[in-house]
Amino acid sequence: MKHTLFGAAFAVLAGISPAMAQTTDIKFTLGWKTQGSDAPFLVALNEGYFEEEGLNVTIDQGEGSAATITRIMSGAYDAGFGDINAIIQNASARPGEAPVMVFQMWNRPPFAIAVPKELGIKTPKDLEGKTLGGAQGTPTTRLFPVFARLNGIDPDTIKYESLAPNLQEPMLIRGDIDGAFTFTVSSWFNLIANRKDPEADFDWLQYEDYGMDLYSNGMMVSRALLSENPEAVAGLVRAVTRATMEITKDQDIAVKAIMAFDNLVDPELERARLEFALTKLMNAPETSETGIGDLVDDRLTRSIAIIAEGYGLEVLPEASDIFDRSFLPPLEERTFEVKIN
Repeated sequence: MKHTLFGAAFAVLAGISPAMAQTTDIKFTLGWKTQGSDAPFLVALNEGYFEEEGLNVTIDQGEGSAATITRIMSGAYDAGFGDINAIIQNASARPGEAPVMVFQMWNRPPFAIAVPKELGIKTPKDLEGKTLGGAQGTPTTRLFPVFARLNGIDPDTIKYESLAPNLQEPMLIRGDIDGAFTFTVSSWFNLIANRKDPEADFDWLQYEDYGMDLYSNGMMVSRALLSENPEAVAGLVRAVTRATMEITKDQDIAVKAIMAFDNLVDPELERARLEFALTKLMNAPETSETGIGDLVDDRLTRSIAIIAEGYGLEVLPEASDIFDRSFLPPLEERTFEVKIN
């Protein structure tokens, strides 16, 4: 009690109300190791945007987009960056427990099959008779049967290789497989690291171009935080919105924040990865009407049906169980045009 009274008295003397002096601790998990595409969260941390919202945010590296959901559902983390499709899976199996997306960042999915140009694979039907490889459990791999059905592919003509994630690109380069089930924002740069030109040397059969109208990563929060401290959720969303708008105009501020968080990463590689996310994952045509952070409910409902088919879900959650837009700032504060500098 003495500490509380002393803190309140100090706040009054400093010209700050006791309420303003209080902060909320938030544990936040990234989707993977430090990457340029994490910039909105790292900028909000580095520039003090979270702090201005009364939030003491601790950010940890992740272990995969699906692990973000597991970490939050376990209670170890309050919020994180992860895949909305993993929320859909968990909301089906454990309704009322899965996290809720409150800021949809990647409104285009990074799911694609990468194939060497020299093989002449230009359409999904060209995959018949080929060998495809990828890590089991990833969305690109798990959703391929739906992709095949939508595009008239006979799946029995295809040979599948189950690979560790770090072997996908090397085996693709060596010709051990004809195509890889990829997460583009990772594989594109893994190919660069293997001294390949991902644009000149490979074709990419993007799932979104062939009937797979899916969303992907964004910021999600636990249901506990949502119900117990909605003011903190609103602060998180305001800070991340502010940071996102900053990096669409100035990538230098993003690189500074990335290096402040993890000085072991390659700044130029991660700048390029950020530019990839800005121009290939965050720029669906709908953003001119919805702004960044929001989505289209009908499209989300269609994507829930696709995920249900691909993952064999018995219960289809409602769009309102997956996404909550009520914390988003006004549209005029979320309308952007990417400028690469």
